[in-house]
Amino acid sequence: LFHGAAFGPTLRRPRLRLRASQVEAQAPLPAGLALSSLPVCDARHSELIPCLDRGLHHQLRLRLNLSLMEHYERHCPPAPRRLNCLIPSPDGYLVPIRWPRSRDEVWTANIPHTHLASEKSDQRWMVVNGDKINFPGGGTHFHYGADKYIVNLAQMLGFPNDKLNNEGNIRNVLDVGCGVASFGAYLLPLDIIAMSLAPNDVHENQIQFALERGIPSTLGVLGTRRLPYPSRSFELAHCSRCRIDWLQRDGILLLEVDRVLRPGGYFVYSSPEAYAHHDPVNRKIWKQMSNLAQRMCWRIASKEGQTVIWVKPLTNGCYMRREPRALPPMCGHDDDPDAAWNVLMKACITPYSKRVNKVKGSELLPWPQRLTAPPPRLEEIGISSKNFTEDNEIWNSRVAQYWKLMKSEIQKYSFRNVMDMNANLGGFAASLRKKDVWVMNVVPFMESGKLKIIYDRGLIGTIHNWCESFSTYPRTYDLLHAWLLFSEMENQGCGLEDLLIEMDRIMRPHGYAIIRDKAAVIDYIKKLLPTLRWDDWSSEVKPKRDALSSGDERVLIVRKRLWDQKR
Repeated sequence: LFHGAAFGPTLRRPRLRLRASQVEAQAPLPAGLALSSLPVCDARHSELIPCLDRGLHHQLRLRLNLSLMEHYERHCPPAPRRLNCLIPSPDGYLVPIRWPRSRDEVWTANIPHTHLASEKSDQRWMVVNGDKINFPGGGTHFHYGADKYIVNLAQMLGFPNDKLNNEGNIRNVLDVGCGVASFGAYLLPLDIIAMSLAPNDVHENQIQFALERGIPSTLGVLGTRRLPYPSRSFELAHCSRCRIDWLQRDGILLLEVDRVLRPGGYFVYSSPEAYAHHDPVNRKIWKQMSNLAQRMCWRIASKEGQTVIWVKPLTNGCYMRREPRALPPMCGHDDDPDAAWNVLMKACITPYSKRVNKVKGSELLPWPQRLTAPPPRLEEIGISSKNFTEDNEIWNSRVAQYWKLMKSEIQKYSFRNVMDMNANLGGFAASLRKKDVWVMNVVPFMESGKLKIIYDRGLIGTIHNWCESFSTYPRTYDLLHAWLLFSEMENQGCGLEDLLIEMDRIMRPHGYAIIRDKAAVIDYIKKLLPTLRWDDWSSEVKPKRDALSSGDERVLIVRKRLWDQKR
């Protein structure tokens, strides 16, 4: 497959389904035989997100309901329409500015889209200064800075020392319609991590800017499907002029926010409807939204100026006191509130479990203690506290070994955006706490129950099927970690080379991949390193066996080249 015209730029290659047994049975390639290069995609695909490609909608003649935002949801190309080529960088691309400088400035050449700067000039989203784009920290609602706005929210809620983290009890935040994620950027000094969420809409590059800045963020939309997060994941949700119609379809979008909020969680709503009551349209929307929130048993915790903050109940008490047949209804007993991969939203209220109702809350410790303490929901997935603690210790040891192997090649700020592609319980990410990075913990959809453990630890992540492309822009992660992922992929019948091409798409030039898998899989991947242009530097080791080891494992660490498509 990898020789001759099979990789011609106009041809579609056949689907290669290699299983571990097949890899082992293959005759070795003749010594000195070089693999052909993968073709480079056309320059117009330099920002391709395969499952969020609206051009594909027209090609496949998909009938999508625009009013329900279905065109911003995931629609992945079938196998014959996948582009099996390497995504090029834009002309003049530079190695990204390192964190923490990147919070405030990025290279213009890396994201050559300046229309947002002019469109949002009065709101101080971003400013173009020659070869750099600067981010003053403004937003549609907080022109004078997200930092001041965040302090005001803490004051509204009466939190100690005017800090929104509330002594570590506010850790996970969901920011919907986040713009370039300046709200999330200024939460980080408070040890608050936000999942900044926005669609690939008319402000199509907002999440690309956020990730280039090194701020936790992802592409997503409140449309027809549940967000890919379990129930009770966030202490606070935030909407600052997020342009979402919360009243549509019997309040289904606000009910989805309710599903992912923890007991006693807050919804911060900064919008004209909250304060511009002189306008009859805004006054009507406010009245209807207040009525919906009341029927959902939310109460107003604080209302000041242009912002209102609702709080979710701690128990089922209010739900039980509602009138019979009250709307929205309670979700049925057969509904799994943690099912979140390709599951349609439901216009119903998710009640608490008997345990949550009894203890009146999530039973989570403040941050950072919750990172290593066994979460209460462990018992829901059948894992003991002892096994959880052992998992932590193993990953501390593994990560120490990884960094020792890379020590001669990396610097303090070589990594900022990190992805654990098969995150299990989040042990890899927890072991990186003392490093100035953030980790997107990806849990395969077959094991989606583990994601609630990751959120209960104060980390963030998402559910995904790695047979499909991930919802992010090209060149957005500095480090990818894949533990036994390739072995799991071949068990699903998905092509290993498809996953490698996808990893190349989302990994930055000079980025690293740590692949820990069976020896046969590692041997196969090593043959493809020149093809992928991942041969800038590499290291391979046979790791020490531990309780998580699966047979004969190897660790392969590689670095991607910065290459020019014109050469």
